[in-house]
Amino acid sequence: MKMKNEELRIMNSAAAVRLKKIICVSLFFILHSSLFTPLRSQDIHFSMLDLDPLLFNPAYSGFFDASARFGAVYRNQWASVSTPFQTISATAEVAFSRSQRNRNGLNGGLWLSNDRAGTLGYGSTTASAIVSYFQGLGDGNNIVSIGIEGGIGQVGFSTDGIEMADGTESFNRTKALYPTLGAGVAWYCQVSDELYTKLGVSMRNINEPDISYTGMSDDTRLSRRFNIYGRAEWRFASDWGLMPVVGYQRQRNFNELVYGGDVRWYLDEEPQSYLAFSAGIIGRHADAAAINLAVMWRSWTFAFCYDANVSRLARASHTIGAFEVGIVYLMTKDTHKRTSIQCPIF
Repeated sequence: MKMKNEELRIMNSAAAVRLKKIICVSLFFILHSSLFTPLRSQDIHFSMLDLDPLLFNPAYSGFFDASARFGAVYRNQWASVSTPFQTISATAEVAFSRSQRNRNGLNGGLWLSNDRAGTLGYGSTTASAIVSYFQGLGDGNNIVSIGIEGGIGQVGFSTDGIEMADGTESFNRTKALYPTLGAGVAWYCQVSDELYTKLGVSMRNINEPDISYTGMSDDTRLSRRFNIYGRAEWRFASDWGLMPVVGYQRQRNFNELVYGGDVRWYLDEEPQSYLAFSAGIIGRHADAAAINLAVMWRSWTFAFCYDANVSRLARASHTIGAFEVGIVYLMTKDTHKRTSIQCPIF
C-alpha cells in the first residue's frame, strides 16, 4: 500500500512538472505569436489613417497648413470576444521653419503609443522623436518630404492572471526594452485648383530590435514594417470633395491592405469660422469594413470610426469589431481665405 501511494505521489509530481512546462510553453507561444500574427498586426494600427499620419510615415510630420499640430486617437477592439484590445496614440508636431517663397521647411515631431491586449495585459509602449524636411520642386506644385525617427519601445505582460502549478515559480522578467528606427519619403502634387494627390513610402523597425525577455534569442526580433500610403482629393460642385485613400503595410509574412474613400462637404472656408463635414467607408481586406465620420470646425477635427468584423472571427464576435475616436488641433495664425484646394503645407 505504501508502495502504491509512493508511486502515485511520484506520478502526480511528474504530471505537475509536465503541466508546468505546458503552461510555460503555451504562454511563450501566445506572447510570441501575438507579435507575428494578423491578430496584433505586429505594430499597432488604426482604420482612420489620416488621424495618425506619423504611424504610417515620419515624412508626414509637417504635412499640415499651420505652425503646429496636436492629435490623439483611441481604439477599442474585440470587446465582445475577450478582454478588449485597447490602443492609444498621441502626436505633437512643430514647424521649426517655413519659407513660402522657396516652399521648404524643417519640422519636428513626437509620437507616443500604448496598447494592451488580452487577460495578460500583453502590450507595448513606444516613444519616438521625428525630424522631417520638405522642399518644393519647380513651380512649387510638387513638394517632396523626407523624415527620420528614432525612439524607444517596451513590450511586456502582467503575471496577475497566471496560475502556476508550482507556487514557487516566477518569471525573472516580464518586460523588454528596445530601440527602434524608421525613415520615410512623401510626395505632394497640386495637379490643379481642383485636384491634389499625395503618396508616401516608409519603413519602421529598420534595426529589427530584439524584443526577447532574456536578450539571448535571435527569434524574437521585431520585423521591419513597410508602409505605402496614398490620398487624393478632387473638388467638385464648388463645396464638395471626393477623397479616395489606400494604405498598405507588410511586416514579415503578414500584410494589411486598407482602401476606401470619403466625401467632404465644405460649408464655410473662412479660417475664423471654418466648418466641414466628411463621411466615408474604409475596408480592411478580408478583415473589416468601417464607417467613419468627421467634423472640422475652426482649428479642430473630431472623428469617429466603427469597424464591422468580416473575418473568420465574425461568428464569435457577432461582427462587432472596433471603434475609434480621434481629435486633431491645428495651431495657426493664418487669416486669409483659400480659393482653391488646401495645400497640406502652405
